[in-house]
Amino acid sequence: MLFRSEENSSAAPHPTPGTPPDFQHLLPEFQRLCEVIARLRAPDGCPWDRQQTLQTIKPYTLEETYELLEAIDSNDSGAIQEELGDLLLQVILDAQIAADEGRFELTAVVRQIADKMVRRHPHVFGDSVAETVSQVRAAWQVIKQQEKPARSSQLEGIPKALPELARASRLSSRAALVGYDFPDRLMLFDKLREELGELSIELFGTDELPSVTPSATAAPVADEPWTDPARRDRAESELGDVLFAVANIARRWGINPEEALRKTNARFSRRFQAIEAAVRQSGRTLQQVTLPEMEAIYQAYKLQEKAAAGGAAESEGGPESEV
Repeated sequence: MLFRSEENSSAAPHPTPGTPPDFQHLLPEFQRLCEVIARLRAPDGCPWDRQQTLQTIKPYTLEETYELLEAIDSNDSGAIQEELGDLLLQVILDAQIAADEGRFELTAVVRQIADKMVRRHPHVFGDSVAETVSQVRAAWQVIKQQEKPARSSQLEGIPKALPELARASRLSSRAALVGYDFPDRLMLFDKLREELGELSIELFGTDELPSVTPSATAAPVADEPWTDPARRDRAESELGDVLFAVANIARRWGINPEEALRKTNARFSRRFQAIEAAVRQSGRTLQQVTLPEMEAIYQAYKLQEKAAAGGAAESEGGPESEV
């Protein structure tokens, strides 16, 4: 059955939530995928796949994760299905590499995660009661601590490889679990102003932030290079404090800071590419177009997007972007 696949067209398009997959179709396909990957790793398999280790495959796992996030943002079911498959490939390939090295097998991976989900949901699979999301989260943390009693710090287990904004949110969230948090989330804005003031001291010698109205028609002012490496390092540290405060604000309002920034990056990319398209259509290059012209295109495309989305408010943009 290694290279044979049959399409499953019998699945209901809108099954009842919580309905498991049709195992009659899933299990043969899952077995085939495992066999394909094992064949690639065999002595007479693919030289590239045989060469991979858990270390060398890491960048591909991360790349496929971000491609899945992008597909989810597109809301394209076909793209989401494809990227889920690519990520599943990474999981099975990692497990196959581990098995080839005599560490563990995929069966143990599946058994362990299934056991963990049952164990951490006693309100579903046991006699415990948890009627709210906050109760579920609190119980989850208690069970998790019971499972890992050897941990000496509340912060252990937060991956160091996380993107730093996400890690900042996780760190402050863990500290908050034991009461180390701002009593009122509105206090975080004073904290942000404090950190911005400290950054301003390192940048300008005063805690009063400069005020320059954004304008695409203003004369360009060259950035001054750093002449004092120690001052630059202090400014970097203060900027880190600003970003940590922003991540804290996001956490207290239930916003994923990485997701927020990723979506802003996507919006900026779309709008800048609209500038490129409009300039190409005019028969010119970007170097031949003025900043006011580019900003006008940017703002026009932004208005089109907002109109298409029903006028949803945004807060980012180009030199003269409006809130």
